[in-house]
Amino acid sequence: MSKLVVEGGARLQGTVGVMGAKNAVLKEMVSALLAPGRHRLTNVPGILDVTLMCEVLGHIGCRVEQGDHELWLVVPDQLLPEAPIELVRQMRASIVVLGPLLARCGEARVALPGGDDLGARPIDMHLNGLEAMGVDFELVHGELVGRVDGRLKGTEVELPFPSVGATENLLFAGVLAEGDTVIVNAAREPEIEDLITQLAEMGADISGGGTSLVTVHGVEKLAPAEHHVVPDRLEAGTYATAAAITAGDVTVTGCTPEHLRMELRKLSEAGCEVEQGNGWLRVRGPERPTPVDFATLPFPGFHTDMHPQMVAVLSIAAGTSVITENLYDARFRYVGELARMGADITTEAQHAVIRGVEQLSGCPVLAPDIRAGAALVMAGLRAEGITEVADASHIDRGYEEFPERLRALGARIERG
Repeated sequence: MSKLVVEGGARLQGTVGVMGAKNAVLKEMVSALLAPGRHRLTNVPGILDVTLMCEVLGHIGCRVEQGDHELWLVVPDQLLPEAPIELVRQMRASIVVLGPLLARCGEARVALPGGDDLGARPIDMHLNGLEAMGVDFELVHGELVGRVDGRLKGTEVELPFPSVGATENLLFAGVLAEGDTVIVNAAREPEIEDLITQLAEMGADISGGGTSLVTVHGVEKLAPAEHHVVPDRLEAGTYATAAAITAGDVTVTGCTPEHLRMELRKLSEAGCEVEQGNGWLRVRGPERPTPVDFATLPFPGFHTDMHPQMVAVLSIAAGTSVITENLYDARFRYVGELARMGADITTEAQHAVIRGVEQLSGCPVLAPDIRAGAALVMAGLRAEGITEVADASHIDRGYEEFPERLRALGARIERG
């Protein structure tokens, strides 16, 4: 089992750059399925999930060529419209192949998704929206089989919640559909905006990106394009919290600070000095943070994927913080690991009460998912002694060279 060994006590200082967003690049790899030919993506992060998605696309029939932070995706005229369980169970993002395969092939066979176990994340919104566009679904031996007779039909779909994945699948289905597809209560995340930009570069006709009302005017065909992936706001936010928890001074470059407005506001309320400019941000952490309350919400609210890192920061605050997790019902699975390090956290339903302690203590812990793994490393940076974070392959799914980049900032961290 892979692990990271962290020795606490170092203040992080220096400059670190971030790569393209995990939550954008995976979907932008999938969008290539919509157009035969040779696509190019730049600013591609060197993370495990990109490798896994390359395997998914390879199974479907694409040829993927990798360069230095870039990908070429060669999409054939004929696709194999399936994503098998051995690939999909490793990464939940695989479910978004449904839309492109239905649009291109008229059918799709996709195993029910895996990835981080964050509790119930039903795909009903995906399926209901696609059914409204003419798709018939059935579940056959654990595999979701969808078929459409002829072209998908544009329609109005109102999402009960601004689901990122459902918005993406409806975008993919709508770009080649007959007529207009209107997505009401669409997700507004920067990664959705970036996907819409890429689809437009391929010839799609989409209006309303960045708003809750997106209209997709179906076209007959799309063409390959070159696209630069939007910076990863979660990677930038993680390094910002690393500065906060170590009373450090870290400048993050290659990022888009306005994509972290709520997260940076909460760091500022916690006593950090926060500066930002075009493509950079700087965070200087206090000796001990001030307690703050927050609730996770869809963009532009506080991102659920920044919740564990912020809780790590607040675990050493001089007072009590209360947080509410509104998106994933199993997000608190890491709390027991932080408690082993001396954090005083109690949870009830979707709420957590964090009573800040003066000092954490290093010990062996287990990373249950990508962001919780990063949060445990953050805690280890501040803790007294040695923290061993096991199952660190989760972290590699979302962060490129995480220990190496932290080490360049002065952290004492090694792979075990």
